[in-house]
Amino acid sequence: MAKKENGNAIKSFILRVDAEMMEAIEAWAADEFRSTNGQIQYILDQALRKAGRLKKKRKMKSEENDKE
Repeated sequence: MAKKENGNAIKSFILRVDAEMMEAIEAWAADEFRSTNGQIQYILDQALRKAGRLKKKRKMKSEENDKE
């Protein structure tokens, strides 16, 4: 069952990653002050956007106000 977070449905699944890759992700996450899960989501988000598989994020109202 998907749960809602910030109005979006969140699905959980198991991901198997080799130890060397996991260590690299954990170190990268620590460097950017993210959780390991957050870093994996960031990596997937960037890859999907680069491939044109994910819509661009809508600008938040706070970002629109900054430009005024």
